[in-house]
Amino acid sequence: MSGINDKLRNLPKTDEIIQREELASEIAGSSREIVLEAVRGAVDELRQSILAGEDAEIEMESILQAVKSRIRRLERRNLRRVINGTGIILHTNLGRARLNPRIAAAIAEAAENFSNLEYDLDRGQRGSRHQHISALAARITGAEDAMVVNNNAAAVALCLSALAQDREVVVSRGELVEIGGAFRVPEIMEQSGAFLKEVGTTNKTKLSDYENAIGENTGALLKVHTSNYRIIGFTEEAALSDMAELGHRRGLPVLYDMGSGLLLNLREYGVDEPTVQEGLAAGADVVMFSGDKLLGGPQAGIVVGKKEYIERMKKHPMARMVRSDKLTLAGLEETFRIYLDREKAMKEIPVLEMISADRKELKEKALRLLALIEGRMGGCRAELVEECSQIGGGSAPMLDLPTFALAFSPEVMTVDQLEKRLRDHEIPIIARISRDRLLLDVRTIGEKEFSVIAKAMLAIFPQI
Repeated sequence: MSGINDKLRNLPKTDEIIQREELASEIAGSSREIVLEAVRGAVDELRQSILAGEDAEIEMESILQAVKSRIRRLERRNLRRVINGTGIILHTNLGRARLNPRIAAAIAEAAENFSNLEYDLDRGQRGSRHQHISALAARITGAEDAMVVNNNAAAVALCLSALAQDREVVVSRGELVEIGGAFRVPEIMEQSGAFLKEVGTTNKTKLSDYENAIGENTGALLKVHTSNYRIIGFTEEAALSDMAELGHRRGLPVLYDMGSGLLLNLREYGVDEPTVQEGLAAGADVVMFSGDKLLGGPQAGIVVGKKEYIERMKKHPMARMVRSDKLTLAGLEETFRIYLDREKAMKEIPVLEMISADRKELKEKALRLLALIEGRMGGCRAELVEECSQIGGGSAPMLDLPTFALAFSPEVMTVDQLEKRLRDHEIPIIARISRDRLLLDVRTIGEKEFSVIAKAMLAIFPQI
C-alpha cells in the first residue's frame, strides 16, 4: 500500500505539466479550459491505474503525450467530415446527399451575410421566405405552387393538419411504413390531428377499398410511396391516377407522400422510382418529398401541388414550427437552379452523378486508387474486385448497382482491427466488411480523397 501512496504523491501537479516547454505549441493554439481538462484527464487516468494496482510508471514524457492526444481529441469537432467508402450513395448515417460545391457556396454566402430572407426588395417591405423557392420549384415540377419545411415528416404532418385536422385520412395498410430512427408514418399522421383510416390488407388494397371507406368525416385520400421496401408476389395496389379520379369525383384532396423526391427519370440506370412530375401528372393534389435524397440537396421537406392547398399550409400555425432556415433555402434554391438544365444536373448533382457512373469509368477509377498503394504496403494484400453499390436513403431498395472496389486482406491484424484503424484516422474512412475482407467502393469516393486513403493505408501498413 505504501508503494501506491508513494506513486500517488509523485504525480505531477497541473501547473508543473502546463509549464513544460514541450506543450508550448499546443497551449498556444488551444483555450486554457481545454488544456486544463486535458491535463487533469491524463493525470486522473494515471491515478486510476495506480489505485487499481496496475504497473503504472510515472513518466513525464508519456504524460505529455497523453495530454497532447487529449487536447487534439477535445479540439476536434463532433460533426466531422468522413470518407464514404461503403458504396451506399445516400447513407443516412453519413449525412445522405453530398452537395455540389455551388450549393455549398450558396449556403456559405447566406451564412456569412445578411440576406433578404423575409424582405421584398422590389417593394421595400416585409416579404415571405417562401418566395425564394415557390416559383422555381413549381416551374421545375409543373406544380401550381410549392413550399419548403425542415423535412418530409414535417411536410406530411403539416399537410394533414392543414387539410384534414379532426377528419379521417384514408390510407392503405400496405403503405404504413416505418422510416429511419423507428419513426412510423401512422404515428406522425396522428400527431397532425387527423384520424387514420386504414383500408385493404398488407399485400392487397383495391380502389374499391378507398371508395367504401369514404364517409361524411373523410378529409383526404393519402398514398405513400413505399420507397424503402417492396412487397412482391400476390399483391395489388390502387394506381395514383385512379385514386385521384376518385378523390376529385368525391370532392377530396389526394395527397402523395413520395419520400425520395426524384426529379429526373433514371430508369435507364435501373432506378425504377416515380418522379415528382409523374405524381402530379397522375392527378395528385399535393406531393411531398425530401430534399436530401434523390433530389441531391440539403435536408428539407418540399411540398408541391395545387395553389389552394399549398396556401392553406403556408398560413397554418404549424408552418412556423417547421419552417426552414435561410441556409436550407439558399442551398435548395441553388439545387433547383442546377435542375433547370437536365444534362447539367446529371453531371453536377453528386447523387445523380454517382448513380449514373459508367462501369468502365468506375474500374479505371479503382485502378488509379490501387496504383497509389500497390506494392507499397507491408502485411496487407489489396486487389480490385467487382461488387455492388446501393442507393440507400430509403430509395430503390431492390436495386444493386454494379461497381468496383478495392478489397484489403490484412495479414498482421484482423479485418475488424483494420476497419477501426481507418475509422480512427484523422479524416475517418468508413468502409464495409464482406467475406473477411475490407472493401472500399470507389463509387462513393471522390478522386480528391484518394490521397487521404493512400496516406492512411501506408501509415497502417508501412512497407517492410
